[in-house]
Amino acid sequence: MAAYARISMGTELMFHSFSAQVSHYSQLIQSNPQWQYAGVYADRGISGTGTKKRAEFNRMIADCEAGKIDIILVKSVSRFARNTLDLLQTVRHLRELGISVRFEEQNIDSLTDEGELMLTLMASVAQAESESISENIKWAIHKAFQNGIGNTRRRTLGYEWIDGKLTVIPEEAEVVKRIFANFLAGGSHMKTAEELIGEGITSINGKPISVSAIGNILRNITYTGNTLLQKTFIQDPISKKKVMNTGELPQYFVQDTHEAIIDMDTF
Repeated sequence: MAAYARISMGTELMFHSFSAQVSHYSQLIQSNPQWQYAGVYADRGISGTGTKKRAEFNRMIADCEAGKIDIILVKSVSRFARNTLDLLQTVRHLRELGISVRFEEQNIDSLTDEGELMLTLMASVAQAESESISENIKWAIHKAFQNGIGNTRRRTLGYEWIDGKLTVIPEEAEVVKRIFANFLAGGSHMKTAEELIGEGITSINGKPISVSAIGNILRNITYTGNTLLQKTFIQDPISKKKVMNTGELPQYFVQDTHEAIIDMDTF
């Protein structure tokens, strides 16, 4: 007998709930003489819309496949997975192995025929809830965009965030100016990248500046002291895949948000 626990929000209160879940299942299983304790698998601070990043969840499935577990206890369907497809595929795979997943809140046993039907319904509800939360977050972000407020603090070559504002880093700003000057003088991306690499100048992550990085810098309107919001967006709340916004959603251009490195004519 094993148990699975997951808490997706990184607050102190949630971490307390996480510890409480682990303690609860450890005591519950070990206090029953008919059960042999196989451990509690617990993911902390991880979303339930996918399984790839849930190390403990995947370790538990591997142990199931290795014959180490017969029954898994879990608090609720949404703790196990919010993605309907992931949930049903996993539960059906475990069912083929003869392993039962028991959901306490819904009183569902995945090995029963009734359990299969109930899981399909409950997983659909859990996924709809996740999508609803995502839509609410998107609405809040869009409202902030309309007021000229961004939702990221991404590090950009030439700038750093100080007290919530983009602030110029002089030595990096000179590199940016040089990249623009080289391009306007007819220099290729490749030539500029080779020149910078030869001088030991790196990107913000300490790696050699690539040809694609040169192109991204030349296209980044942030260097003009203005901000373009919603250049990318999350395609759907389940895959969380980020894509370029090529007109699917409105973009917001906010002028004079920070100090410019490149004037607008040069850009």
